[in-house]
Amino acid sequence: MYGTRPMRPAQRAPITTRPGGWTSGPLPWLTAVAVVFAAVQLTFVVPGSGLAWDETVYVSQVGGNAPPAFFSAPRARGISYLVAPVAALTTSTTVLRIYLALLSAAALLIALWIWRRVLPTPVLVGSGALFAGLWPTLFYGPAAMPNLWCALGALAAAGWVVRSLRGAAGRAEAVGAGAAVALVALMRPADGFWLALPLALAVVLVPGPRLPGRCAAIVGGLVAGCAPWTAEAYARYGGLGARLHRAGEIQGGLGWNFAVDDHLRSLAGRTLCRPCDIAWESPATAVWWVALPLLTAGGIVSARRAGRGSVALLATATGFSMAVPYLFLVEYAAPRFLLPAYALLAVPVAEYLASLFARKRRARHRVGLVALTLALAAHLGIQLSALSHVVRTSHATSAKFAAVAGALNRMGVRPPCVVSGDDAVPIAYYAGCASRQTGGHDASITPEALRALARRVPTAVLVKEGGAPPPVTGGSRAVPPPGPRGQGSHLTYLLPGPAAGGTAAGGPSR
Repeated sequence: MYGTRPMRPAQRAPITTRPGGWTSGPLPWLTAVAVVFAAVQLTFVVPGSGLAWDETVYVSQVGGNAPPAFFSAPRARGISYLVAPVAALTTSTTVLRIYLALLSAAALLIALWIWRRVLPTPVLVGSGALFAGLWPTLFYGPAAMPNLWCALGALAAAGWVVRSLRGAAGRAEAVGAGAAVALVALMRPADGFWLALPLALAVVLVPGPRLPGRCAAIVGGLVAGCAPWTAEAYARYGGLGARLHRAGEIQGGLGWNFAVDDHLRSLAGRTLCRPCDIAWESPATAVWWVALPLLTAGGIVSARRAGRGSVALLATATGFSMAVPYLFLVEYAAPRFLLPAYALLAVPVAEYLASLFARKRRARHRVGLVALTLALAAHLGIQLSALSHVVRTSHATSAKFAAVAGALNRMGVRPPCVVSGDDAVPIAYYAGCASRQTGGHDASITPEALRALARRVPTAVLVKEGGAPPPVTGGSRAVPPPGPRGQGSHLTYLLPGPAAGGTAAGGPSR
């Protein structure tokens, strides 16, 4: 499959290689990468941040500030399980962010540590630093979102499989690979499938000792990770096929959709590009992305020369497999979707850069070394600039949601309460209310049932300014938003019931 000779134990790369300057094993260096990764998150991303739309859905399932939001067909509950220990104890977003930042840094260290038997220290540390330095990695490190955890799980799973293919035939490799695949499938079942596919094929097809237990562990991990999602499919959707069909509908229909250009544009700082009909605002943010295939190819060549061609090839094949659905099957883009691919492709890219630095150093080519260093510094600068833009945008959006929620509370829409309409899911979370939609992807109640519910608990329907109010508002009076009005402002319709009665008596608080 990979055009390499059978891999015997004697062919394995040493546990550590220490070319000039690398005077210790990988642990101190990897720890430094993890510490810097956590420090950047805690310094630039965590302070002042609020929960985004998807995060409010996941966190509300296990605690947080509001009743559980509607859980649509494509979503899986893995990230809710991950945040449960903190969300069940506190509603503090800052505490949750710190927990996830520290946990993600520790998970990065562990995932890289698995590769220590097959990669030299410079490559191992370089791959971790390259992945940790991307703005989507930094932004989603403290986020209650599943994509980074899919990336770290995929990196760990590939590491365990590579170790087994390089001669390690212990139980740890099989169990580790199965557990890592299960983690990814628990977070996002589709990602689990696209991860397990190349790993299982590699175990079956790569020349070497046939160990059926390794393939069984990968498949078993996939099945175990998908089990909660599958059980919920039968409990709530009438079967696995029905849930898959509904999930496809919500995602715009799965089929041939060329989204490569969408991902290019989204790298300028768009967390979601749907529809992605925006101009390419900052081409410089995608230079590294365009160069990625060339760097990866160079890394495979460099790794083959060092006797690690199969390692680089497996990482590349697995990364490409996990990118396929998002580049060619989904009609919209989000930088977080490709995090698993970036984590795996960082391995061959680090192979290439490490070999390039080593050649320049041996040749005492100072100009070349300086040029490479400046190029990497420019890349990091662009990533941090994009991160700053995304953080500012995210903070502004969450502040807007919090302001609308505060206005609702002052109008009398206080827990227990219900919010429906535009942006209802995050605003309801901030207000401490349940969110109920009468249409769209999150439809969970009929208009008649919503009006009946309004007679018992305060209920508000939000409509973005300029939009037409839905029929459920009936003759309800619109309450203008607090503060300056403009694009993105919300008009509030209080349905007849406790909230509308309180407003009529005292008027809205502005």
